Amino acid sequence: MRKHLYLPALLLALCIFLSNYLVAQQVLPTPQQPFKGKISISPKDSVKDFPKEPHAPKDAPNVLLILLDDVGFGASSTFGGYANTPTLQRLADNGVKYNRFHTTGVCSPTRAALLTGKNAHEVHSGVVTEMANGFPGYNSLIGKENATVAEILKQNGYNTAWIGKNHNVPDWHSSAAGPFDLWPTGLGFEKFYGFIGGEANQFRPLLFDGITPIEPYLGKMEYNLDYDLADQASNWIKMQKASAPDKPFFCYYAPGATHAPHHATKEWIAKQKGKYDMGWDELREITSERQKKMGIIPADAKLTPRDKALPSWESMDPKYRKMYSYMMEIYAAYLEQADYNVGRVLQSIDDMGQLENTLVIYIVGDNGAASEGGIHGKYNDLTILSMIDEDPDAILSHIDELGTWKANNSVPAGWGWASNTPFQWVKQIASHFGGTRNGLVISWPNGIKAKGEVRSQFHHVSDIVPTILECAGIEQPAIVNGVAQKPMSGISMKYTFDNANAKDQRTTQYFEIFGNAGLYHEGWMANTKVFVNPWSGKSVEVDWMKDVQWELYNIDKDFSQSEDLAALYPEKLAEMKNLFFAEAAKNDALPIDNSKAARFATENRPSLTRGRTSFTYYQGMKRIPEGASPEIKNISWGIMADLDLKETTANGMIVTQGGLNGGYGLYLDKGKPVFCYNYAGQKQYFIMSDKAIPTGKHQLGMNFKYDGGGLGKGGNVVLTLDGKEIAKGRVDATVPLRFSTEETFAVGEDTSTPVNLKYDVPFAFTGKIEKVVVEYR
Repeated sequence: MRKHLYLPALLLALCIFLSNYLVAQQVLPTPQQPFKGKISISPKDSVKDFPKEPHAPKDAPNVLLILLDDVGFGASSTFGGYANTPTLQRLADNGVKYNRFHTTGVCSPTRAALLTGKNAHEVHSGVVTEMANGFPGYNSLIGKENATVAEILKQNGYNTAWIGKNHNVPDWHSSAAGPFDLWPTGLGFEKFYGFIGGEANQFRPLLFDGITPIEPYLGKMEYNLDYDLADQASNWIKMQKASAPDKPFFCYYAPGATHAPHHATKEWIAKQKGKYDMGWDELREITSERQKKMGIIPADAKLTPRDKALPSWESMDPKYRKMYSYMMEIYAAYLEQADYNVGRVLQSIDDMGQLENTLVIYIVGDNGAASEGGIHGKYNDLTILSMIDEDPDAILSHIDELGTWKANNSVPAGWGWASNTPFQWVKQIASHFGGTRNGLVISWPNGIKAKGEVRSQFHHVSDIVPTILECAGIEQPAIVNGVAQKPMSGISMKYTFDNANAKDQRTTQYFEIFGNAGLYHEGWMANTKVFVNPWSGKSVEVDWMKDVQWELYNIDKDFSQSEDLAALYPEKLAEMKNLFFAEAAKNDALPIDNSKAARFATENRPSLTRGRTSFTYYQGMKRIPEGASPEIKNISWGIMADLDLKETTANGMIVTQGGLNGGYGLYLDKGKPVFCYNYAGQKQYFIMSDKAIPTGKHQLGMNFKYDGGGLGKGGNVVLTLDGKEIAKGRVDATVPLRFSTEETFAVGEDTSTPVNLKYDVPFAFTGKIEKVVVEYR
């Protein structure tokens, strides 16, 4: 009898809990309010009443969210580094800077966590989109249960824009066939202007305005994407405020800097001359001392030693040191140029009197500085996908092209390591802070009293969305567009704004990229030892139950993760390892895969081309991404083009894929057929006829017979006209996995960079192409 007396109390408690939950948790879109006017037969006897549209909370701030790319913790002057970043410093002087803020270790995962307030694997983005596979944590399909901050803010009365890099569209969604629900305009952004993928040629980028492909560089010799993005952001903000002065904006500004290719204007490069002749070892020592003097790192923080796999500056051949220094000058110029253009956006906000109530979040990199340039740096950083180690003499012969549209250059690994001072390792290595510790500055004059102070609470990129929402006075929603939402794993950082000594509210965070894994928990960090140098592009087979070795650090006392305590505290390490696997399972980070290059193969993902052996295209079709193009690598294949020529001197591209860094093109040069195969920018093979095609209708063919015997082998090429052989030749080696992460497939013209320098884009075909058929043979 007595136990039944508790039932009413329990039911009442449950009702109160559910009531409070439903009241506190938003449902978006907000249901339309009942009509409160009056309806009669005639208008004069009726009373009008408009439904209330979403309206931002009173005094909600504008939000400018800035994310740079591949910038190490010790790169910017604001965090003790070599590159002058006055815009970042201006914000730091009027806000707070964080020295224990973390990203994921590579691009797409960081950006997914940044936009959703959740861990990357949790939102299906545990690896870059071009490497996605069929496991939940890695399929790149950000689900509807993970509404972005833009969707939430838009439905709470904000205007929203995404300007710059987007590396979150699934590889097989990036063509004109869509679907487009995972493009920015499907994720709550009313405006998108930028590029899709990991990198962009800064002088000849392939951009989108919304979902419309555009090439704004055409006819503009001085075009530069970094400046264009700043113009676009500034113009959008000014138009938004001119149209609705009281409506707050959310602008996500993500330039390509400083991801390869390292492209800066010649004026910015000239400013760096001679600044890095001391080499990476000395630069690292200088940076560490400066960081200590500035209070960026503790006075007792140790400068971690160079890994034995990375050569010292003094051991490098003096013949190449000027080239290495020049590569670093370009990188630093790129960073300084990007900071300058962020300043232009900031100034446009200030000019409108909006800066006092603008929450500016400036994240200095989506991961640590990169090492994919290898020991000598790269003229074409994409050679890593073909396991090619570029000859430094070949790079030296093209030194004047570094930093221009012709090169896809990146710095030697030593500079990447130096840029991550004082930590071990680099981008990709999520187990160590060289891969995940990035500088962060937050400024909001109306909301942050502190000026120029350092914050040392441990935080993660997933904490940004909860911070924005709390500052705006907006609840995390329970339902968005009819879909129940996963709770955010991020934690608001607002508690740190005016309390430098506030106790850390984030106590646990896991990390995992390419099998490089770690766990932070209550001041301790357990992490795997590095399996293989990230600049090699190689992978090793790892049995996670037998082969993986772990390290243990007390980072509350050891800021730079320098003293491995695993041997001293085996029980603590065992506890941390168990907690890591619990977090990995909870967040869909399993199974853990340390492979790299093999993941780029399109067979790992859904495909618009799988199951087909013949593909028909027509003149004017262009900007078809590699993930949606015929997969002609490592097989025999051919092209048949039906042409109608009015002159014997016709010129132009018939069909092409890729560009200067790898690809192929079939075109006419003064009427003469040419097939060019570009092997990863290392060598170009030409098979051409010495006779022009007569006027009239003809079928031009190219047949490539693959040698077989593995990946990246060569083959024999035969050109035919109306079924008769007109030329033949050989290609000694082919690209095994991917030509590019940016360049595309086109018929009737070329875009961005040409396959060789005997012509330039657009190289539009002057005759008529009735159709082009690509076939697997």
